[in-house]
Amino acid sequence: MAKKDNSSFASSAGLMRYFDTEDDKGLKLSPKTIIGAAIAFTIIILLVPVFFPA
Repeated sequence: MAKKDNSSFASSAGLMRYFDTEDDKGLKLSPKTIIGAAIAFTIIILLVPVFFPA
């Protein structure tokens, strides 16, 4: 039996698969934090005209 080559077309074309990369740089935020920040930002935007009318 011939040996199987585990490389795919993407890796032979010079592209990396998502799970092959390990990026330790950057800010780690949970999805709950992002959703909470979006909701808080929306509430602030809706309340600004109430407290600071033009």
